[in-house]
Amino acid sequence: MSRRTLVVGLAMAATLTATAVPGAAAEEETALKFPSTRFPLGARPAPTKTVTAVAQGIDLYDVKAGTSTDGYTVTVLMPSGRDYGMLGTAQAKVAEVEAAGEVASLQKVVRPQVADAPAQEVYMVRVGLWTIKDKAKADKMAKKLKEAGLKVKTDYLGDDGLQTTGPWDVKVMMIDSRTFRGSYAASLGTSVAKRESVSSMAKARGALAAVNGGFFNIHTAKQLRGEPVGASVVSGRLLSEAVPGRSAVVMNGRKARITELGSTVTAISQDGARLPVNGVNRMAGTDELILYTEEYGAKTPANDGSDVVLDANGKVVTLRASGAAVPKGMRVLHGAGVASDWLNEHAWEAWTVKVDTKLTDLRTNRALKLTPDLNVIAGGVGLVRNGQVKITAKLDGHDSMNMILRRHPRTLVGTTRNGSLILATIDGRQPGVTVGANFVEAAQFMRWLGATQAINLDGGGSTAMVVGKKVVNHPSDGRERPVGDALLVLPK
Repeated sequence: MSRRTLVVGLAMAATLTATAVPGAAAEEETALKFPSTRFPLGARPAPTKTVTAVAQGIDLYDVKAGTSTDGYTVTVLMPSGRDYGMLGTAQAKVAEVEAAGEVASLQKVVRPQVADAPAQEVYMVRVGLWTIKDKAKADKMAKKLKEAGLKVKTDYLGDDGLQTTGPWDVKVMMIDSRTFRGSYAASLGTSVAKRESVSSMAKARGALAAVNGGFFNIHTAKQLRGEPVGASVVSGRLLSEAVPGRSAVVMNGRKARITELGSTVTAISQDGARLPVNGVNRMAGTDELILYTEEYGAKTPANDGSDVVLDANGKVVTLRASGAAVPKGMRVLHGAGVASDWLNEHAWEAWTVKVDTKLTDLRTNRALKLTPDLNVIAGGVGLVRNGQVKITAKLDGHDSMNMILRRHPRTLVGTTRNGSLILATIDGRQPGVTVGANFVEAAQFMRWLGATQAINLDGGGSTAMVVGKKVVNHPSDGRERPVGDALLVLPK
């Protein structure tokens, strides 16, 4: 592998556009079947696949494509800690490498434009190029540069998100709406606050299959990190508020669709006073009013706020100091600061405080009925809308270079024109074995499979697909990671 190969590969960033979708399924086709065209990524190799019938209407495809030709380089980190920067910053790093007695390459990288974020041009500084078998040599160079005072990392080129030959290791589950007789559900495990493995959640519900759900909050207290980031509905109960406009999969019985959601929760005292509820089953910020349900599985914040315990009919059972668990069969309105003052004025013992909850489909502007069959899992990024690639990375909070361009393991969900469901995992971060996908590639892949709507769920080390009692993909952590929620495929 020559240095020129590396430079050309990096220059290919500009070709990753949201309109290049080779082998997309014809929109008029409604039958659910695995595509007969070549694999849509890289040089479009012919994939190999094996198929297993999981249950009536459910087929699992084990797909492999591509070959390993990527190697290693050493990437110099910028003062920000990122592996890229603006031209002047990158040029200064080239000078530092040269002062250490080594030769550096200054390489322009273009993060592709997506539906709601423009293309971004940045620069990377890299030293050397080694085959996949010579990682130890790359590590040796990294050590030398670190000893010279530079911050660097050994980098596998397959992770770049630029030109690659693969390989890819993919699991695809196709659930045919015409013959499937089960149903779909969401699970948060034993509680909202606690993280749990997909296999554990699947076992508890006797699921035929399951994949990990949406992103969970890693920026809260450690014991609360199972909290979903975005809308979560389990059996008709809103357990986490929507991030306005964020993609989600909405499931009702054996029907599933993809849309964007908004939610409003309002506390209404019997004296007519109203106050918006800022969140559901999460930490309270300054002056916020938060609703906690018995599914929360943790104590309310001990922040000198106020707790009002409500029974199922909204009657105020008791007022208490904050920092206690939610009693079984009850809900708690917790107020901090100004919200605490409101509770003290309008939520007296034996009064009634109605909690009005609305979940709205933003595509139709219609309210969703919170019935026991309704389940919702928030997605991370919209990928395909109405049969066309539409990557909403900024709206969904993931418009960084790392998230859009770099390759990672992916968990993907899509629906077809006839209402069938496609679940897929693309394993990654395993040099020489599987490279994962970036957002553009993930969108191309789901269109190839026949999805007319598709979103990205949580990925990375969270990516997991369970069939029966077995994890069928290869999580990049080397083992299954506890996650916030899971999408379950149930036998009835």
